[in-house]
Amino acid sequence: MSFDPLLEAPMTIQVHAFAAMAAFLLGIIQFVAPKGTLPHRMLGVVWLVIMTAIAVSSIFIRPSLYPGLPITQWFSFIHIFTVLTFYGVIQGSLFLVRGGGNFKQHAKSFTGIFIGGLLIAGAFAFLPGRIMHQVVFGG
Repeated sequence: MSFDPLLEAPMTIQVHAFAAMAAFLLGIIQFVAPKGTLPHRMLGVVWLVIMTAIAVSSIFIRPSLYPGLPITQWFSFIHIFTVLTFYGVIQGSLFLVRGGGNFKQHAKSFTGIFIGGLLIAGAFAFLPGRIMHQVVFGG
């Protein structure tokens, strides 16, 4: 295992990958730690900021790999997870802000982001030919 392929990648990809790693670890902590505490709320805000950074950076990955790429070719099938992440962040945040009976619904939105945006989309990062595949399995 060598981080060299990631460290040699464009900055957009580095931000995306390191943010995803941080969000994954923080998400695990959020699942196992006590709910409703000040640390849970504060780490939740940090997690949402990181997930937003992951979604935003994902938009610019292909153009960073292929400079001059027309905007019509910036997106691939995996970008559905970008849209779903934005949706989940907004929806879950609204549940929290509105409070009341919908308050506990935020957990479903954020669990969905974790599963879809970090586990499923993250698994695609380890397919052959991808940078994270090179990091873990070599060139």
